[in-house]
Amino acid sequence: MEKDRKLEHIQMAFDSQTGFPEQDRRFIYEPLLAAHPEKDSHPFSFLGKQMRAPLWVSSMTGGTGVAKNINQNLAQACREFGLGMGLGSCRKILFDKTYWEDFDVRDLIGTDQPFWANLGVAQVEQLLAKKEEQAIVDLIGNLKADGLIVHVNPLQEWFQPEGDHLTQPPLETIQQLLSRIQVPLIVKEVGQGMGRESLRELLKLPIEAIEFAAYGGTNFSKLEMMREDEALQTLHQPFAFVGQTAEQMLKDVNSLVDESEVACRSLIISGGVKNYLDGYYLVSKSKLPAVFGMASAVLKHATGDYKDLKIYIENLLSAYRMAEAYLRVNSAYEGQ
Repeated sequence: MEKDRKLEHIQMAFDSQTGFPEQDRRFIYEPLLAAHPEKDSHPFSFLGKQMRAPLWVSSMTGGTGVAKNINQNLAQACREFGLGMGLGSCRKILFDKTYWEDFDVRDLIGTDQPFWANLGVAQVEQLLAKKEEQAIVDLIGNLKADGLIVHVNPLQEWFQPEGDHLTQPPLETIQQLLSRIQVPLIVKEVGQGMGRESLRELLKLPIEAIEFAAYGGTNFSKLEMMREDEALQTLHQPFAFVGQTAEQMLKDVNSLVDESEVACRSLIISGGVKNYLDGYYLVSKSKLPAVFGMASAVLKHATGDYKDLKIYIENLLSAYRMAEAYLRVNSAYEGQ
C-alpha cells in the first residue's frame, strides 16, 4: 500500500543519510539529460569480435576438475550478455588432455564473442627454447580460441615452491614469440600491475591488448606466499604491497599514448575494480578502446548454479548502463 511505503520511507530516511567524506567525487551527476536506459546494449567491436557490454571475464581457473562447471557458467554468461572471456592458465592441457573439458567452452560461448587461451611467460620461454612453439599454435587451434594471453608473473614464480625460473626478461620472450609464430597476443600481469617503462615497451609491440591485472585485486604473488611456512610469509610480506593500481597504470598509458604512436591499441582494465562505477570511471578515462574486468566478484557467483551468475551480471550491467546515462567523469578529480 502507498501509505505503508511512505511510512517505510520515513523510517528509513534516518538511516540513509550521506556525508561529504562518502561523496564519490569522480563523477558529476546529471539527472536531466537522459531517459532511463533501455535493457539492451549497443554492440561494439573489441579485439576483432563483437561485444555488447564492456565487461571482460578475466582469466580465472582450470585444470582442477571442479573448474569445468565454473568455466561453462562463465562461457554461457558471455554468450548471453555479449562479454569477452580469457581462460585460466592452459598449461595442464598443452600435452595432456586429462582436463581438456575444463577449457573446451568455445561452443558454449559462441563464435561472436572474444575467447582467449592463456599461458605463463615461463612456459612460453621453455617452449621457445625447445623449439616447441607449434604446441602453442595447436593449443589455440584446438580450443578454437582467438589468440593467446601471456601472463607475466616473475614474483609469483619466485614465491611458488614449484615455480619456474625465468632465464631472460619476459619482454624478450614476448618479442621472440611474436617473431616466431603468427598468433594474436594479449599480455597481462597477475595482480601487481606494471610500471611505466614496462607499459612503454608493451605499447610498442604489435599485440592486441594489455590487461592490467593491477594492484588492489586478487594478487597471485600474495596467494603463493600464503602457501609458505610462517617464517617465510613474514620475510616475503613486503612484496605483497608492491605494485601499480589500475588508475596509476591508466594514467601512465594515457600519457604514453600522447607521447608517441603505439602499436597496441586496446586495454583490459582489471585488478582492484571493485564495482561497476570503478569500471565505468576507468573505461571512460582511457584514451585507448577499453573494457574492464572483475575476476573475483564474478567468480564468486560462477561456482554454483548458472542462475546466480546470470542474475548478478544482469544487475551489474543494468547499473552500468545507468552510470552511462547519468554520470559524467569529473575532469577536475585528481584521485586520492
